[in-house]
Amino acid sequence: MTRRLAEVARKVGVSEATVSRVLNGKPGVSESTRTAVLTALDVLGYERPTQLRGERARLVGLVLPELQNPIFPAFGEIIGNGLAQQGFTPVLCTRTAGGVSEADYVELLLQQHVSGVVFSGGLYTQADAGHDHYRRLTERNLPTVLVNAAIEGLGFPRVSCDDAVAAEQALTHLLSLGHERVGMVLCPPDHVPSQRKQVAFEAAAKAAGLDVTPEVFEHAMFSLEGGQAAAARLVKRGITGIICASDPQALGAIRAVRRQGLSVPQDVSVIGYDDSALMNCVDPPLTTVRQPIEAMGRAAVDLLTMQINGASVTDEELLFEPELVVRGSTAPIRR
Repeated sequence: MTRRLAEVARKVGVSEATVSRVLNGKPGVSESTRTAVLTALDVLGYERPTQLRGERARLVGLVLPELQNPIFPAFGEIIGNGLAQQGFTPVLCTRTAGGVSEADYVELLLQQHVSGVVFSGGLYTQADAGHDHYRRLTERNLPTVLVNAAIEGLGFPRVSCDDAVAAEQALTHLLSLGHERVGMVLCPPDHVPSQRKQVAFEAAAKAAGLDVTPEVFEHAMFSLEGGQAAAARLVKRGITGIICASDPQALGAIRAVRRQGLSVPQDVSVIGYDDSALMNCVDPPLTTVRQPIEAMGRAAVDLLTMQINGASVTDEELLFEPELVVRGSTAPIRR
């Protein structure tokens, strides 16, 4: 106990006696000091006294699947800054292969009595993944927001980019360039955003008179390597326009085209998705569908803070319009 008092006192810059008064629920301490002491207790990993455990810290979990794909650090920066402006401290939780799982992070955040959680690109996008940890948040009635498309039935507010519109924009662009053999590199089959993209692509392609067969779709991991392997198979089938579910996959597709002795965009056009950092600096600059991450991030923060403040928030999905950004990786088909 003495060590705990000393550590918290040093962290906050107050006396151990002040910390003791807060922990014992005694008067004579300002609300700002009391909040600072409780937050320091959470940050240092100490459990709150039993009588204070019902009070949540001004900490918010920010759970991301990875940091290698530039879109997730971008979302993290926008959401983190928005939370800080509202007086919350974001706690970054990033999954790594063989490391702490998303479910483990949820348990850790619950132990820290966080005020809420924002997920971006979590397991809620995968129908075949485990989802019990989300139900733990529901049981605790903890304010939670999901960024981008989720499986049905979780009951959380969602802020999503419109995947259907993204697929339609990309296909329309390739059709305008004369491409008739267009394929897609998607994420694993249970990935909800990819499912939405595929359904919209099929409808738009059929409306344009294209022959849509299973051979124009390939599923791959979210990485550059996954995109390369999937795109290589499409190119061997005569596909001249490739739409990818992420920018890293699109960079892999460009590599696959070159490995087969062809060029982008002269022989094969490639479109990404996200418009993540530096996509205008690659060779060739990547044509991609931009997610409005600033608007989506602000909306996620607003939805979370409304819940924390006791407001009623619908679990209906907010869909944001994407934007096609045309650069050098697409061109008219070579005749």
